[in-house]
Amino acid sequence: MNVSLRITRSIWAVPLFDAISPTGWLFGLATLLAAYFVRGIAGFGSVLIAIPLLALFLPLTLAVPLVVFLDYVASASQGLKDRAEIQWRQILPLLPFTAIGVLAGLHLFKTIDSVMLAHALGVFVLLYALYTLLITSSAGRASALWAGPAGTLGGMVGTLFGTGGPFYVVYLKHRGLPKTQFRATFATIFLIDGAGRLTGYLAGGYFERDWMVLAALALPVMGVGLYLGGQVHTNISQRAFQIAVSLLLMMSGVSLLLRH
Repeated sequence: MNVSLRITRSIWAVPLFDAISPTGWLFGLATLLAAYFVRGIAGFGSVLIAIPLLALFLPLTLAVPLVVFLDYVASASQGLKDRAEIQWRQILPLLPFTAIGVLAGLHLFKTIDSVMLAHALGVFVLLYALYTLLITSSAGRASALWAGPAGTLGGMVGTLFGTGGPFYVVYLKHRGLPKTQFRATFATIFLIDGAGRLTGYLAGGYFERDWMVLAALALPVMGVGLYLGGQVHTNISQRAFQIAVSLLLMMSGVSLLLRH
């Protein structure tokens, strides 16, 4: 019995557990529940909500791989319902540039100061929140040449901050895809991009003991959030929902900019 007790204690004797208060753990779990509740309703937003709030008490080198992993599992669990609608002609030009962006992001991930990284994330989140608030109409069809910057920035920002989605969303939106094709194509891009990021995190040694404990705790919370969100067919308009998410993102961005 004593041996069993020592083994149990050794499993949970992770430095991270001592560094975070019970309130911090509750806040973190509530953040994940809310983030994946939102994803269950709208199909997006989990990363942009979860990472800025988790980064208030977790290092980004832990929070980003964790949420990317959770989002990947969420995407896989929801499945690609409209596989026949996937537009590979839109995906293939992005892939080589996405790979370049992922490699650049992995390099910066190891060399950038964590506080500087948090401030950069704060600026990024604020800019994206302002974009979603201000952009209300779509522009004309964009050239396929924009796959270069969209793929590079999507891969790099996705690796650094866990979300390169906005760049892919803007690109696909301006390629004029119908709604069903857009969703199916975006989901496929995320699965490919996410696999590259997760492989890079694994090769970089980011999936350590702290991460594995956090992932084990976070997976059921993510599942509950997805399930509850999936049961809610929101009665508010998509625009009203985007405004609410954008305001939350703005608050998260300001909090990160104040971090020191």
